[in-house]
Amino acid sequence: MTGVKQVRFGVVVFPGSNCDRDTIRSASQASGATVRRIWHKETSLGDVDVVLLPGGFSYGDYLRCGAIARFSPVMRAVTEFAERGGVVLGICNGFQILVESGLLPGALLPNVSRKFICKDVRLRVERGDLPHTRAVKAGTTLKMPIAHGDGNYFADAATLDRLEKNGQVVVRYCDENGEPTPESNPNGSLNNIAGICNEKGNVFGLMPHPDRCSEAVLGNTDGLAVFKSFAL
Repeated sequence: MTGVKQVRFGVVVFPGSNCDRDTIRSASQASGATVRRIWHKETSLGDVDVVLLPGGFSYGDYLRCGAIARFSPVMRAVTEFAERGGVVLGICNGFQILVESGLLPGALLPNVSRKFICKDVRLRVERGDLPHTRAVKAGTTLKMPIAHGDGNYFADAATLDRLEKNGQVVVRYCDENGEPTPESNPNGSLNNIAGICNEKGNVFGLMPHPDRCSEAVLGNTDGLAVFKSFAL
């Protein structure tokens, strides 16, 4: 790869996070990467280029997924970082936290099946020009695992229309041919949305786990493209 840069990652850890180590290991595979754990009580992110909010069950998912984590002291620093144009990625519970914090629009509702779903899904990449997706061409189909009970993306009609027109839908659930069919939608998300970004494109949240498919020993390395993208 040309133009590879060193990236300083900060992985925020909340009480109940359980994918922080997976995320740290995946991020460390980006060329020249350094990774710092950031405890939820910290008020500063330190010298980081990318902030990662990992999956898990922050604060036990009490009240609502991500609803308590949004009030953690560190989230003020994350919000300020994002507003300055800093790059942020939220995975699964991290996506829920970004939505609850107002950094991304919409809501993540219980799956239409009302069951926790853990399985591999296919995603069609709609944007290949973001800091999070530079290593992937738009239209590429990736396979990633999901593991959530509240991944059903919802937004009102006006917000949904704006997301589509602005190109803020980054990944969609799809079939093996890259088609976003009803059958390939695991949780009822509107428009098969699996992940979105903000208008500036520096904040991205998705329900699937790139951190759980970033090594050959796991049987799939599609997720590694996300972490490598930050170094391009």
